[in-house]
Amino acid sequence: MGSKIIGRVIATEKNPTTMDEFTFWTDSNLKLHAFDIVKVKHVDGSFSYGVIKNISHITDAQSFLTGFISSDFGNVELDAPTLRVGMNYVQAAVSYNDANIYTPVHNDAPVYLAEANEIIAALGLQNIKNPLVCGSLKMYEGTENEITLPVMMNSKFILGPEGAHLNISGISGLASKTSYAMFLMKAIQEQGLSASEEDESVAFVIFNVKGKDLMAIHKENEFDDSLNPDEERERVFEEYEQLSLSTFPFSNVHYFIPYSSSNSARQSTYLSKDLVKEYVKSNILQKYKFTYEDDKESIEMLFADIDDPQHTMEAIISKIIDQNDSDFGNLNTWDDFRGKVDELSQKTQKATGAKSANEIPIVSWKKFKRIINSAIRNDDMFANRAEASKHECRLADELKKIKANDAFVIDVAKLPEDKQAFVFGDALRTIYNLKLGEYDEEVDSPPKRIIVFIDELNKYASKDTPKSSPILKEILDVTERGRSLGVVLFGAEQFRSNIHPRVTGNCSTHAYGRTNSIETATGNYNSLPSTYKNMLTRLEQGDYLIQNPVFRSLLKIKFPKPIYKQFKS
Repeated sequence: MGSKIIGRVIATEKNPTTMDEFTFWTDSNLKLHAFDIVKVKHVDGSFSYGVIKNISHITDAQSFLTGFISSDFGNVELDAPTLRVGMNYVQAAVSYNDANIYTPVHNDAPVYLAEANEIIAALGLQNIKNPLVCGSLKMYEGTENEITLPVMMNSKFILGPEGAHLNISGISGLASKTSYAMFLMKAIQEQGLSASEEDESVAFVIFNVKGKDLMAIHKENEFDDSLNPDEERERVFEEYEQLSLSTFPFSNVHYFIPYSSSNSARQSTYLSKDLVKEYVKSNILQKYKFTYEDDKESIEMLFADIDDPQHTMEAIISKIIDQNDSDFGNLNTWDDFRGKVDELSQKTQKATGAKSANEIPIVSWKKFKRIINSAIRNDDMFANRAEASKHECRLADELKKIKANDAFVIDVAKLPEDKQAFVFGDALRTIYNLKLGEYDEEVDSPPKRIIVFIDELNKYASKDTPKSSPILKEILDVTERGRSLGVVLFGAEQFRSNIHPRVTGNCSTHAYGRTNSIETATGNYNSLPSTYKNMLTRLEQGDYLIQNPVFRSLLKIKFPKPIYKQFKS
């Protein structure tokens, strides 16, 4: 197979070969695809390898009109009597030379299909240190020469310290962003479970933002959405085994749902009451609360999307968290807090005396009161205390206790957007401070690395997010400084172009799923060849283009269906 010659390099006056690219002609009926690897015989007995970028078909017709005339002036039923000489010519980008010779390949040099070991070398996938499987790739798909290979990346380029953070983009549904992030985290957890070194310890904090998608990741997938569940299970299990992964779901899973009283008309989770009872009985679920005394410093997270050009909201929050403040320093409950805000929003300016330079205007207090009441009034999640005997907890306290290989799933799916932001911002800050060492006196040493996964990243780190947003500041801190601390962000969104450039710019690994042509026309995709941009608009579910520093070029990879339980839509 590897010795099969498929064409010859062609270099013309107008289209010469270069150090980076070459073109070759081949049979019109030969099935080749973008991202396939070919090898070319070069000087000193060496071989250069190229990644196919584009394939074109050409004939000896001088113009479109020539073809029209030769078919009896447009008779579509007539086979053209004039035989046209046709061929395919293929443009390829040089990725590797086995003798490190990068002079242009020569005209008429023979072009071959590559063997499996040659493909691995050409893509820079051989001898990967700290290997972490990130999917599989197919070469010469749909032909007798088809090759399937597992793709490994250096885990230190996604978990640190060499590089960190993953960004996944793609349209809703077909792009399977969450499924790919979970596939990678499963591979990382398996690697962590088998690692003996403390330096390799990893834990996961996963936010469930849609329905109950990620609320059963410890259960096996029943494949009950397939016509033949047994056949589908066997096929998917085989794919995992080919990637040297187990067929078990996540282990060490703990779920956290917002607290709501049994008398509440509106439950705070999409999990059924029966599943909640089952999880509580298994001791893997707790209901989280926020107390005024411990969590008032996170109030600013409720204002993440609020423009505050005069910094008055910021001033109010600074006043509230000041332990020595005469108004708020001695308060203990959310009711006392709301009462004091109500009082300050009704005070009128004294008739005598000039207004203090740092006095907060009444209109600002009223705005603050409106936002606070909308968020915490009649919400059971904001409580005076959490009772451990009733499987209640304060979220930050539990996050401080996270251990190696733990997977904490925090459910925010049924919360309004402002409270989703509050929970996410509070958790991210706690994790960041944990790794900074601020809680060293309270807890044992945390895992070496903690991965935080959040879908719909655009809600918190878009280009339109106010610069003063405390959550944006936390995300920027994580992406710009988290690599050295061991805090790793896995973020996903529909449209990459909408994300703050400092966030995507600090991600070492990028996964591009299916998207539309409007998105690929933005500047975020300028580095991709036009063929790859077009390919993004027609990728199948389970396909991604992956960019990572260890790869010599973009790779088109596939990954198998989730191995954990999927809830029917």
